[in-house]
Amino acid sequence: MPQDNRNRRAKPRLVPAEAPFNDAFRGLAGKFGPLRESEGAGRERTPARPRPPAKAVIRLEKKGRAGKEVTVIEQLDLSQGELSEWLRDLKQRLGCGGAIEERALVLQGNQCQRVRAYLEARAVGQIRGPK
Repeated sequence: MPQDNRNRRAKPRLVPAEAPFNDAFRGLAGKFGPLRESEGAGRERTPARPRPPAKAVIRLEKKGRAGKEVTVIEQLDLSQGELSEWLRDLKQRLGCGGAIEERALVLQGNQCQRVRAYLEARAVGQIRGPK
């Protein structure tokens, strides 16, 4: 059965342009000489990985939480943004809830062994607390 081409729109053909459509710096080339390429043009920069914290303390708390256990990770010495990134990653990997309370990460449940393995994988220098 032949196709009906009456209802199909013709695709516009793109003509390659020799210069960009709106080159704001073209007029400056005559005044200041030819524009040079920046040194880092074309190279992608990889973001520098921040150094891992030198110390972390893991605690298991029950008091003041209606009998529920929580795992507290303290003394990480990270910025607020890095703390929230670490918390998000921990919650996804461990499948539990959590929050940031006074510069400490608080995870629901007894996650001490799993948190220790996570911190070792992130190359935290000294890890103190239950094994």
